[in-house]
Amino acid sequence: MSSSKPPSPFSSYLISPHELHTALQSSNNPRLVPLCGTWFLPNDPQKRTGRATYLQRRISGARFFDLDAISDTTSPYPHMLPTRQHFARCMSQLGLRNADTLVVYDSAELGIFSAPRVAWQLRVLGHRGAVHVLDNFKVWVEEGLPTEGPGEPGAWEETVYEVPAEGDGQGSGVVEFEEVRERARKGEVGRDVQVLDARSEGRWKGVEPEPRPGEEQCSGGALRDFFVVLRLEFGLIDIKGLSSGHIPGSVSVPVPELLDPKTKNFLSSEQLRALFEKKGVDASKPIISSCGTGVTATIIDTALEKAGYSPESQRKVYDGSWT
Repeated sequence: MSSSKPPSPFSSYLISPHELHTALQSSNNPRLVPLCGTWFLPNDPQKRTGRATYLQRRISGARFFDLDAISDTTSPYPHMLPTRQHFARCMSQLGLRNADTLVVYDSAELGIFSAPRVAWQLRVLGHRGAVHVLDNFKVWVEEGLPTEGPGEPGAWEETVYEVPAEGDGQGSGVVEFEEVRERARKGEVGRDVQVLDARSEGRWKGVEPEPRPGEEQCSGGALRDFFVVLRLEFGLIDIKGLSSGHIPGSVSVPVPELLDPKTKNFLSSEQLRALFEKKGVDASKPIISSCGTGVTATIIDTALEKAGYSPESQRKVYDGSWT
């Protein structure tokens, strides 16, 4: 597999609806593929699913990236990173190639939610082609750009997606449970490393419930042990299952604070920098983005990238996060 990176028609990670629409009309981009990464929380009051939303309305030619299926299906925790072999099989079934330029988008209802996680996952797992996030499909629909649906999309030919080598991608951008646990126990969070939490302030404070089952419904003693340590040492609160609260020393950065309340686009680079400064985020220290299960943590990571606030080498995402 060639190590050279194919060129992208876009100059930035986040792209606008009109940039994508223009590029899709051009014959110069035959392997530019929109990717619907819609995902909803398990307690969604409307019982929506990503696939149903994709079938109802989508960008023409888009494939559906199932965040739950393209994950480590052997793990008791939701949508943990899959093996590279499983990832490649799923990408083949979607008719994708390792050199394709992919633009990930969310539902029109949410604007920005899970697309940054899908894009981050593609990059971490070594997709060689350029990966971008559409900012956003809500604006695409409101501006009257073309969509297709409802109904099943046309068939595409299955491809051979080359399995990325272990050294490819941004594997160093992932932090695991054991490291976060040790840093919390040693009091390093907030001193030597910063943990930014994307959940609501109520969940962070421990006064709102988590939308997932408690640790007693998960296998593996390590997680239970960690919750015991957190409860005894830091006084966390149990609310109907999974303990509510936060990693000691972490900073609350709820996702809505990073987005325009009307358009759901990311705030401007200047606004994002001002917000991180107000939160006391030190750009010179390593940053770990966290959330409930590793989905919206990537919104913080994307906001840091857009703001130019912290270099990529200093940023990691806690895969699995609070759950």
